[in-house]
Amino acid sequence: MRTDARETAATTTQTSWKRELAHAIREPDELIELLRLSERFRESARRAAKVFPLVVPREFVRRMEPSNPDDPLLRQVLPLDCEADSVKGFSDDPLQERSYQSAPGLLYKYASRVLLVAVGSCAINCRYCFRRHFPYEAVPKGLTAWHPALETIEADNSVREVILSGGDPLLLTDDLLGRLLERLEAIPHVTRVRIHSRLPIVLPARVTTALVHRLRASRLTPFVVVHANHPGELVGRCADALGELVDSGIPVLNQAVLLQGVNDDIEPLQTLCERLIDLRVIPYYLHQLDPVAGAAHFYVDPQRGVELVEELRRRLPGYAVPTYVREVPGAASKLPIRP
Repeated sequence: MRTDARETAATTTQTSWKRELAHAIREPDELIELLRLSERFRESARRAAKVFPLVVPREFVRRMEPSNPDDPLLRQVLPLDCEADSVKGFSDDPLQERSYQSAPGLLYKYASRVLLVAVGSCAINCRYCFRRHFPYEAVPKGLTAWHPALETIEADNSVREVILSGGDPLLLTDDLLGRLLERLEAIPHVTRVRIHSRLPIVLPARVTTALVHRLRASRLTPFVVVHANHPGELVGRCADALGELVDSGIPVLNQAVLLQGVNDDIEPLQTLCERLIDLRVIPYYLHQLDPVAGAAHFYVDPQRGVELVEELRRRLPGYAVPTYVREVPGAASKLPIRP
């Protein structure tokens, strides 16, 4: 029997991104040698990676400048000894997320929406990740394990939106993601699904035609929130992947984190916002760093953040300026940081 060409194409594209993920760099020595970094980073990176592993797709590494330890993309993923420093105000659970779990993997933090931690891993381990200490071993794996969370959503008529997060929910296969969407689509009071993912940025091969079609076919209104911190991330296949999502009619928004040595100067921050707008992606939030243990070296004083956003307002149209926010445990929403 002749295999349907569309089925073959879908299998090929799914295999492609999985293959790229399987060949991601996971050893500090390989990253250091590939980028021709100084030997002084080797032992530091090895030690830090034992606590919070290194994972970075080669697609993302190819956007980095060799021999430059200050490259803003490298800085986001390179393990360093300072991650072991104990810094006052920085903790393992800065947002107190464990207190908001109403079912395994289900977080109730804000009215009318819930967050489902659908996956316990990522395609890239960002060193500033606010969930770097999250107990992912307890995250439900598969449709059966999600039943308690789904039943909780079904029983609460106030829930209008389900946020799929992680880890990274786009690490789910098309089949498993589709079955999860089917379960959510069967809950009458849920009207929107929001997918928070870094994969369109760091592993753009994941944005397949099949994935886009499935999201567009949903009864739920889909939103995709991506995460880019520097304009150097928004090139090549990444730009193409974002274009495919936007062309399909799916709203795409970006969340960035204000990071020392990455985007805490006006030029890269302005270029990031302009590049996003040119790609038809809305600059949604600029986050103040969540004070998670291991990430204090990325801290930027909020006053500096306010100055940067005010300068963006002078330089850019309003729709190109993200809202500068911080997350405070127990608050009814993310809180704007103003002058």
